[in-house]
Amino acid sequence: MESAICHCQETSLAWCSVLWHPAIAKGVGARAEDTDAMDGDGGNDSKAEYQTFQDSVKVCKNFENEGFSNCILKGQGNALLYPDPYMRTPGDIDIYLTGARKRVMQYINNVCPNQVMRYHHVDFPVMKTAIEVHFTPSYMFFPIHNSRMQKWFGKVMDLQCSNVVTLPDGYGEITVPTTSFNVIYILSHLYRHVFTEGIGLRQLIDYYFVLVKSEERRVKNLTALQRELKYLGLWKFAGAVMYVLHEALGLPEAKMIAPIDVNEGRFLLAEIMQGGNFGQYDTRLGSKENEGKLHRYLRMSLRNLRFAKHYPTEALSEPLFRTWFAVWKKIHGIR
Repeated sequence: MESAICHCQETSLAWCSVLWHPAIAKGVGARAEDTDAMDGDGGNDSKAEYQTFQDSVKVCKNFENEGFSNCILKGQGNALLYPDPYMRTPGDIDIYLTGARKRVMQYINNVCPNQVMRYHHVDFPVMKTAIEVHFTPSYMFFPIHNSRMQKWFGKVMDLQCSNVVTLPDGYGEITVPTTSFNVIYILSHLYRHVFTEGIGLRQLIDYYFVLVKSEERRVKNLTALQRELKYLGLWKFAGAVMYVLHEALGLPEAKMIAPIDVNEGRFLLAEIMQGGNFGQYDTRLGSKENEGKLHRYLRMSLRNLRFAKHYPTEALSEPLFRTWFAVWKKIHGIR
């Protein structure tokens, strides 16, 4: 328990305290003294969440007025799954737009020229809250699995862009993905973070609440879901995540989407605890401070060798993917 508290103090006290919230404390097995140790003032995070709720409504309306169907990914939608939506420490606003990369980039460049384009999103600095505009919700490094995932997104995103929810305290309405979508999408997002920045505890808590709220355990739904996870290359990782969520957050077996994989789960949990929030405390391959592009490339490539035994297709494809995308952007004259 002490290691969990230390990890929370290194990341974000307010959202880590969700771990000891009465709504889930029974599943975690937190003691009274542990709850006291985590007690703190989350007021600043609540104020930040107020702002992101307001800004997410403005952003959705803006893009709708510009002719883009859209939905808010992760943050503000996930917050609505928590016992209290203000408990979740907000980050940026991730918004998916229909229309594909070319049309979206034309609009972004007209409003905010010279933004650096990533494979799946581009920054849109038009307000204090950071905004990432997505052409696709996520991606994978192994080409076959990435192709399958993009086709899956193509089939399901229209539904996500029509799922309207009401924010608390009269802030308004936004469009967010369905829980069924998030069961696969957020798992894939966690998987990609394994090979890039590292996984954060907030992401795991988000996924805990997605699974708790989902209805995927119904036999018919679960069979189809597990078939999809295997097809997309997420099956092995799903077993590891079930172990982590069970051990760290007390996820009941009745809400699991795959059998627990103890060996892979222990490895994943050790990596999460070693790296800290988004891997920022992982110094095994030197400091990230002021590193150049070449150092970052080599550091990430060496880092991902640790995962080659566990997830070979993604671990070995990641540096090749980065190289291909850099060359592709160069050929097309894209920043």
